[in-house]
Amino acid sequence: MTVSSIDHLTEPVLTPGTGIANLPNQRHKIVAKNGANFTLMVCGKLSEPKNLNKRRLKVPSKTVQIQITRAELEEKMFKVKLTVIDTPGFGDYVNNRHGWIPIVDFLDDQHENYMRQEQQPCRKGVVDMRVHVCLYFVKPTGHTLSPLDVEVMKRLGSRVNLIPVIAKADTLTPSDLAKFKQNIREVIAAQNIQCYSSPIESDDEATTKRNVNIMAAMPFAIIGSTQDVITRDGRKVKGREYSWGVAEVENDDHCDFKKLRSLLIRTHMLDLITTTEENHYENYRQLQMETRKFGDPRAEKDENAKFAEEEERLRKSFTEKVRKEEARFRQWEQQLISERDRLHKELETKSEQIKELQFDIESYYGQRDSPRNIRK
Repeated sequence: MTVSSIDHLTEPVLTPGTGIANLPNQRHKIVAKNGANFTLMVCGKLSEPKNLNKRRLKVPSKTVQIQITRAELEEKMFKVKLTVIDTPGFGDYVNNRHGWIPIVDFLDDQHENYMRQEQQPCRKGVVDMRVHVCLYFVKPTGHTLSPLDVEVMKRLGSRVNLIPVIAKADTLTPSDLAKFKQNIREVIAAQNIQCYSSPIESDDEATTKRNVNIMAAMPFAIIGSTQDVITRDGRKVKGREYSWGVAEVENDDHCDFKKLRSLLIRTHMLDLITTTEENHYENYRQLQMETRKFGDPRAEKDENAKFAEEEERLRKSFTEKVRKEEARFRQWEQQLISERDRLHKELETKSEQIKELQFDIESYYGQRDSPRNIRK
């Protein structure tokens, strides 16, 4: 092999331009090699106990539980580390006040842990458990959101990308489902609940139309099933079989499962991750940096808000009792002052009477001891 041939082999391949256009390809290789992390939370009151006697006998847990399930998905040599966070026990009690506190604390703790890791001198191997999206399941009542739903969604919407989902949508007729969706949208707008809103506009007209179609379906109506059933035309599908037919999971005419799946995975996963990093995490970080010094731990919250509520109730009761006692004391003081004034007036009157009597006595003795009376 000659020297010229060797130089020809080592010579870089020349392409038109400076090569800046290859940067996306380099970025694609890095992302494909490292993969991605995606964390999804499931929240909401999904089911009701069917037997009231069993419900009475059930011993409830102390708080809402947090269950974490991890999995690794791979498609076309690209890996995604998926983390699913479930919240069993939420909304299972007659009094669900403060039932959202463990969920909200978990979201804040993940932001706090990530921020603390960023402040360390060595930031290799950072564990990122920040929640990128929360699916909040709404019971298919056919009416509107419950007060518990409104209260929880307000707190979740400011911390995570919130997507409302109607569970068991096959229990509602199409007209009732459409009306139920509209009622939920009206409550969300009236209560200023922050829900995830994906970018609509795009350079591609087909992409814009797809985004509009997906966002128009929110809140998403879902039918859940892992069973294979045979339809009347012989197709094998995932769904639920009824006497009137089959409710298909992956049929846009039956539910919004395909739209929700496309939003979470196919079209807007990157936007969910970016929104979490640039909006929700930055809001938390900015708030913490404004209220404490660099490196200081976060102020500990009250571990049990029920105790704080009871303390506030006792404080108000004590304040009310003190106010009543003070009012009674002032009334008693006024009575004493009035009685004192009355006695003073009565004493002055008696004193005047005594002075008049003394004057009369002195006048009488003066007249009796006068010279004229003596001569007589």
